[in-house]
Amino acid sequence: MKKIYIALLSLLAWNAQAQKSEIAPEDLNGIRAIGSPANPKVKVYWNKYSDHQEIYRICNDLAKAYPDLVKLQSIGKSVEGRDIWLMSITDYKTGIADKKPGFYIDGNIHANELQGTEVALYTAWYLAESFQSVEFINQLLKDKIFYIAPTISPDSREYFIKHPNNPNSSRTGRLPMDDDGDGLIDEDLLDDLDGDGNIVMMRRKSPTGRYKIDPNNPQRMIMAKQDEPGEYEMLGYEGIDNDGDGRVNEDAVGTYDPNRDWGWNWQPDYIQRGALFYPGMLPETKAVKKFILEHPNIAGAQSYHNYGGMFLRGPGAADDEKYYSRSDVQVYDYIGKLGEKMVPGYNYFVIHKDLYTVFGGEIDWLALGRGIFTFSNELFTSYKLFNKKSSEGRFENVEFEDFDKLLLFGDGYVKWKPYKHPQFGDIEIGGPKKNYIRNHPGFLLMEDTHRNMAFTLLHAYQMPKLEIADVKKKDLGGGLTEVTALVMNRRIMPTHSAHDVKFKIERPDYISLKGAQVLAGMIVENEDFNLSKEQKTEPSKIAVENIPGMGFVKVRWIVKGKVEGSTLEVDSAKGGIVSQKL
Repeated sequence: MKKIYIALLSLLAWNAQAQKSEIAPEDLNGIRAIGSPANPKVKVYWNKYSDHQEIYRICNDLAKAYPDLVKLQSIGKSVEGRDIWLMSITDYKTGIADKKPGFYIDGNIHANELQGTEVALYTAWYLAESFQSVEFINQLLKDKIFYIAPTISPDSREYFIKHPNNPNSSRTGRLPMDDDGDGLIDEDLLDDLDGDGNIVMMRRKSPTGRYKIDPNNPQRMIMAKQDEPGEYEMLGYEGIDNDGDGRVNEDAVGTYDPNRDWGWNWQPDYIQRGALFYPGMLPETKAVKKFILEHPNIAGAQSYHNYGGMFLRGPGAADDEKYYSRSDVQVYDYIGKLGEKMVPGYNYFVIHKDLYTVFGGEIDWLALGRGIFTFSNELFTSYKLFNKKSSEGRFENVEFEDFDKLLLFGDGYVKWKPYKHPQFGDIEIGGPKKNYIRNHPGFLLMEDTHRNMAFTLLHAYQMPKLEIADVKKKDLGGGLTEVTALVMNRRIMPTHSAHDVKFKIERPDYISLKGAQVLAGMIVENEDFNLSKEQKTEPSKIAVENIPGMGFVKVRWIVKGKVEGSTLEVDSAKGGIVSQKL
């Protein structure tokens, strides 16, 4: 009996100790996997894709579970009236939230590129759930604020998930458009002939066809050799000619490109397909722009896309290369090259050099229109399938077919089956399901999500961190004192990009001496040679055009009377506010 009593006391003591712990306890049914929050307050499965209701549920649950870390708001409405949700995440008990260096994240501007939303949501979840247990995250949220909009194309994301689509639709928004110029709007949509929720391919046996079935993979169609006959003709994606114009699926909803609707180097539709009529005409784009403009503290940004496994920086067009100075490129290079190590199979690229030309893209508006250091990650790559790069192009290799056969057990494809088509007659339909090829299979999703989040947190960590490193006072006699302050930036990102400085996008940084009678103020350009540049107007508040990454500025004041009790303050839009009592 005594042994049972002692064992019971020990168990109660252990339980009390476990419950007292404020730093994410181990899962009592096992052991916490390193790098993952233990017993998270907000339960989420990260091996699936969320609809609009679930996105709101996760955001709202985080805001309720962590009111001192997460605030939720709608920054606008979509074409169809859905809220564009945005979470602001920081340690609200430390500093002034919107004065901290800000990092903006959005995903899913192209609606069929689902993973962007999941990475953005995962980032918010991980920050909130790890704040108490991971010192790096704790300090990051004391220093910075994250603005996270999981999807900025909520209408078409919802349409992609809940209606028949193929891997390449619906990329656009839901604005009604006359795409085929016949005076009618959205009259020839995709048609799910067999009602299975996937728009797959149509093929028909034909003596003039140039395609044949791959003998090693009956699911795959390949071109016949030049000197051999084919067996099939490919008829495009599943559908019918709804308006009798001899074309199939040519007037779906939208079909513009919301990532060509931004105000930097915008070009009309005949130059940049999908650009619509003028920059910034979409309500979703307007909402994001308004938020960015209202938050000049945003120093870094990330927009998540797919596909291809890339960390992309601008410019989108070669004629904008002149706006990327050497110093700015060095910041991008440092982060981008580290990214290649952090996410195996991904490459650090420049959009116009390594991908294609983009006019009117979000990344250029952020980087060049607002002076914000911005990456766009193209999520997922076939490297992830077997952890190696193929030497063949996408349409020559069989990686996705082999992966489906060996690891998905046939779940990635609709098997070919006969169908009586009202216009084409006897055909067969089959091919990849709408959420295969472009979007991660579930068990690959969480790893890539975490790695891309870590890349973004690296970027955010390197936003400016200012420090008043040294203050010296020198008695000049006659009741005058010389005060010299050294202000350092402990991160690689400057408070202003070189592009920002050149075009004066954001206000200068201000270093002020408050509560003292300042007679003169100056920037010390070279202390050894006693070279300085005096600011003759409002000398107590010295305007500094930039505090360089891993660099410093030195300022000096001549003060009459008492210095003690005055306050030295550094106020930078993108670098935050720091102060010190003298």
